[in-house]
Amino acid sequence: METQKPSISPLRQRMIEDMRMRKLGDRTQEGYVRAVRYFAKYLGRSPDTATVEDLRNYQLYLVDHGTSPTSLNAAICGLKFFFTVTLDRPELMAKMQPVHLPRKLPVILSPDEVKRLIAAAGNLKHQTALALAYATGLRISEVVSLKVADIDSQRMTLRVEQGKGQKDRYAMLSPLLLQRLRVWWRVAHAQGKMLDGGWLFPGQDPVRHLSARQLDRAIHAAADEAGIDKRVSMHSLRHAFATHLLEQKVDIRLIQVLLGHKKLETTALYAQVATDILREVVSPLEKLNSP
Repeated sequence: METQKPSISPLRQRMIEDMRMRKLGDRTQEGYVRAVRYFAKYLGRSPDTATVEDLRNYQLYLVDHGTSPTSLNAAICGLKFFFTVTLDRPELMAKMQPVHLPRKLPVILSPDEVKRLIAAAGNLKHQTALALAYATGLRISEVVSLKVADIDSQRMTLRVEQGKGQKDRYAMLSPLLLQRLRVWWRVAHAQGKMLDGGWLFPGQDPVRHLSARQLDRAIHAAADEAGIDKRVSMHSLRHAFATHLLEQKVDIRLIQVLLGHKKLETTALYAQVATDILREVVSPLEKLNSP
């Protein structure tokens, strides 16, 4: 007996179509739909019947129930899209205001910790994916979306197609990373896990790529196996990439390009966590005692 999938309401279908028209990313679409679904559950009726006060009270409800600033702003973004684009009623969002996000310094893995983390990954695919993330500074969504054809061994670059902000860019391809990728390619092909011209990191079904959630689980398992107590995620490798390059005296503007940052001040954050650079600075107190 076949199980029927729950039907999608015309309102949700229209919102999905609005997001598709604007080519929003899959994760963005999921987040926006989730935001509206949670609001409808709170409201107890169809979200298109909401008032300005309903939305204001919902923000107060989220704040009072300990919702983090990041999650709160994500909910507001989803609702703003729904009311502004799908319903064409932007005035309903008048009293919902995003909150300031406290800026926290990222936790940085040392080179030794990165080495242990990659080695502790459960299989060759995950080891190669983690090594690539550290060697290039790519985001997790960019890593899993790579195709074999994106590797250019002549120019020693990786093509990042439609990364964050729907922009194409090139990432660096080091000789050691190329060597690792070739080993992975040979093993995956021999085992029938990789299609010709397909995903660089295929999922269980090679027609689909490895999901970001699977890779995130893999790095958490590797951190546990390696005995790393720091809070680790795939973004930790991106942070480590930028910080370690800065400590090697690589120009910060080049690091900005490699990371795909719009603003230099975003990249400049890593100057505050590059400990090798901090150790080179002579304290003014030392100058007091110098001859």
